[in-house]
Amino acid sequence: MRILIISDTHRRDENLDRVLKKEGKFDRLIHLGDVEGSQNYIIEKAGCPVEIISGNNDFLGDLPKEKEIMLGGLKVLLTHGHYYYVSLDTKMLRREAKARGFDIAMYGHTHRPRVDEGDGVTLVNPGSLSYPRQEGRKPSYIIMTLDENDKVTYEIKYLD
Repeated sequence: MRILIISDTHRRDENLDRVLKKEGKFDRLIHLGDVEGSQNYIIEKAGCPVEIISGNNDFLGDLPKEKEIMLGGLKVLLTHGHYYYVSLDTKMLRREAKARGFDIAMYGHTHRPRVDEGDGVTLVNPGSLSYPRQEGRKPSYIIMTLDENDKVTYEIKYLD
C-alpha cells in the first residue's frame, strides 16, 4: 500500500497538484489538518480514499478533531497535534499514543517534517506543503509504503 501523507496546505492547493503529478497514484491520502476549506478539492484530486482531520485553522466544516484508523494491521492516530502541544515537544503525543495502543501517531502543525521511532510508537509529521519552516524551507510530504506483512517505510520528500 502506498500512502501520501500531507499537512498544513492552508488552501494553497497547487502544491498538492504538483505532488500528485510528480508521484503518480496512491492507495490512500492522509491530510493532517489546516486545509482551510479545501477538503472537497483535495478529495476530488486525490483519486483514492482520503482521510482529513481538522487543524487549528479549520473553522469551517465538520472535520473531526482526530481519527483512529487501521493501515493493514497497524493502529494509527491522526491528529493535527496542537492539542498535544507538539510545537513544544512530542512527549505528550507519544505518551497518549502509547497509552491508547497506537503503533503510529501522525501529526502536523509544526510545518517541519519528521519521522521519530521510539517507545513502541512511530511519530510521523510530513511538514507543510505550503509554508515550510525547516532548514531550506522546501514544501514537504511523506510517502509511506506498507507491505503485506505490515513492514513500513517512510520517505520524506520535498518540492523544488
